[in-house]
Amino acid sequence: MCEQDQFEKDRQEFEQRGQVTRRQFGMMIGAGVALMLPSVVNAAEVTESEITITTPDGVADCYFVHPSKGTAPAIIIWPDIFGLRPAFKKMGKRLAESGYAVLVVNPFYRSKKAADMVGGTTVPIAELRPLASALNETTAATDSKAFVSWLDAQPSVSKKHRIGTQGYCMGGSIAFRTAAAVSDRIGAVASFHGGGLVSDKPTSPHLIALTTKAHYLVAIAENDDARAPTHKTILKETFEKAGMTAEVEVYAGAAHGWCPPDSAVYNEPLAEKAWARLLALYQKAL
Repeated sequence: MCEQDQFEKDRQEFEQRGQVTRRQFGMMIGAGVALMLPSVVNAAEVTESEITITTPDGVADCYFVHPSKGTAPAIIIWPDIFGLRPAFKKMGKRLAESGYAVLVVNPFYRSKKAADMVGGTTVPIAELRPLASALNETTAATDSKAFVSWLDAQPSVSKKHRIGTQGYCMGGSIAFRTAAAVSDRIGAVASFHGGGLVSDKPTSPHLIALTTKAHYLVAIAENDDARAPTHKTILKETFEKAGMTAEVEVYAGAAHGWCPPDSAVYNEPLAEKAWARLLALYQKAL
């Protein structure tokens, strides 16, 4: 599903270096200190709301934010194992200020509402693993179709543009599966420190990507690459042989989980590089 154990190891190393303790980090998050993101130049005024979406499996609680005027291309954000939380809402809002209608989902809605998942990245991985393990190829396809259908019914969403989707950690593979489930609507897929993108199964995300019409951005953490050094090559060769547009890059110096601003291994310079590549992807593909 995802390299969650590595995330925990990275956090422990971060603490061992004496930069912050788990308690201090939790306090920082509570105070909003760790959630600062660079501002958007000429940011659009946005409208944000907590919404619910009915799926075949229940009611998903989500965060929706979009430019207050006109219509905009839609984006679906799949969070990491720590779920829908303030950090991802800020990331979604920043993307909306850049001109997109953004839906940030709670992938665990079948088991827990986002409001019940307190603690953010300070929650031990062991407590979250059962939630992640309950997700599979079927839930990804079911949810993707429901979320795309909901977006297409919103007056703030442009129907002239295709939809983008991005995932972090376990959300990376779900973003791939979103493109496969709704291939006629998804135009761009981005994975940041995504886990489980390559396997020997016929349903591996890197193989089902071949059934899509999307452009891809795959940003890989340096330590993830060290553990699976062949994956980047497999991804590149798979996309190249299919004649598909894809950017696959290992981010030197980045640890697994480097993009969300509440992560213990958040790396702002490299997160900003990834953000710039994301905007370039959406501008080109949507």
